[in-house]
Amino acid sequence: MSAAAFVYLASASPRRRELLEQIGVPFRLIAAELDETPLPGEAPEDYVARLAAAKADAGWQRSRGAEHAPVVAADTAVVLDGRILGKPKDRSDGESMLLELSGRRHQVLTAVAVRSSAGNEVKISGSWVTFRPVNAAEAAAYWRTGEPRDKAGGYAIQGYAAIFIADLEGSYSGVMGLPLFETAALLNAAGVALWQRADP
Repeated sequence: MSAAAFVYLASASPRRRELLEQIGVPFRLIAAELDETPLPGEAPEDYVARLAAAKADAGWQRSRGAEHAPVVAADTAVVLDGRILGKPKDRSDGESMLLELSGRRHQVLTAVAVRSSAGNEVKISGSWVTFRPVNAAEAAAYWRTGEPRDKAGGYAIQGYAAIFIADLEGSYSGVMGLPLFETAALLNAAGVALWQRADP
């Protein structure tokens, strides 16, 4: 199998673009908008796997008139006490979410899917993140930065919220939104060369 020269990335996330660039994989963006509402009784692991696979399939269908490159997609969920914390609806929701995470340990699940001519393969990365105590004034100040508005769980580990992270067990890139260990394994299996943008 010849190596693919690039992949389609079915994501609007700047973090996922940065992470693909980090491992030297050229990509082109492709839209894959979906309803991200969890199904009744759906387990968090099933939820992220379903959405990642569906985004990859949607990207695959949209890109078939172009070059037959694999499609990469991902979905991330912040899980506290078995409950998925999505993106904040508004300021009150965002601040409440951060205060819920305050001083506690929660799970971050990210599923990555790679759709190629061989099919759609999905892997899940699970990490545990512990927050230090966060007070209401800090939660309000963090919301005013604008950072948490479009983030699962209402925070970005690679951004201002890094000061809240007391401990991380698992994948830093997975918490950011694209677990590179799992992504690299799927890309290798799909015939995508890594480090294409590495300096000689």
